[in-house]
Amino acid sequence: MAFKFTDNNFEEEAIQSSVPVVVDFYADWCGPCKMIAPVIEELAKDYEGKVKIGKVNTDENRGVATKYNVMSIPTIVFLKDGKVVDTVVGAVPKTVLEQKINAML
Repeated sequence: MAFKFTDNNFEEEAIQSSVPVVVDFYADWCGPCKMIAPVIEELAKDYEGKVKIGKVNTDENRGVATKYNVMSIPTIVFLKDGKVVDTVVGAVPKTVLEQKINAML
């Protein structure tokens, strides 16, 4: 299951993570976010133990969303060693996300 990132745990769980991190910025009312949600869950299972994959609800966690300049959702941010290495805006096919994840490994 995808990890739930918040303003309170983001520094520890994402920035300081020993493995690469994929963060899906979403909101419950967002149609494209709902479309990509099952893909995020699948990826979380597929890469368990190798990559930490999680979600940030932008309505509840404005601090993290602001820090990463999330202007539209879904925005998926790829972090390695605490730094942004890639970003995808909008709902994209699973293969696109897999390519970006594999590039971090």
